[in-house]
Amino acid sequence: MLWPFNQFRKPRLPPRGTIETIYGMIVAQAREPVFYRELAVADTVNGRFDLLLMHLWLVLRRLRAVEGDSGLSQALFDRFCEDMDDNLREMGVGDLTVPKRMKAFGEAFYGRSVAYDLALTDGHEALANALCKNIFDGNDIEKARWLATYAERVAAVLDELDATALSGGSWKFPVPEQVGAAQ
Repeated sequence: MLWPFNQFRKPRLPPRGTIETIYGMIVAQAREPVFYRELAVADTVNGRFDLLLMHLWLVLRRLRAVEGDSGLSQALFDRFCEDMDDNLREMGVGDLTVPKRMKAFGEAFYGRSVAYDLALTDGHEALANALCKNIFDGNDIEKARWLATYAERVAAVLDELDATALSGGSWKFPVPEQVGAAQ
């Protein structure tokens, strides 16, 4: 007989090390010099934030498709929020301002996620336009097309992974230079 109160247990969360591994991969990829050197993404707080959001969106998009009820995507998003909060405080943003900035970060993430999801289903040019608007401030569609090719390649690599490999962090992002050379 099952204990009748088992339904009130907290859901089983993925190990913290797994979340750190995957989030660390996302951050490291968003900091790849090729994005700033070759694509001229602004090497600023906003430019880095936009690339981080793009990579986080790609991973969370795939996790939504395979995850079920494991909670990894929520834990990964929570880790992103912790990181943004820590960065704001490190930059000297006051305690009263942090919640407003965090709200803006959340709105930016969800707005871009919806735009990128729609654009990804509408095709390469739609994704390039969305990336151009959000990452290049609408100024360089050619570089945005290259970035769209890269994002589509990342999505394809992630789509090939089974749930165990994906949630275990036993995969790698494609090398950006190789994606650009294949274009």
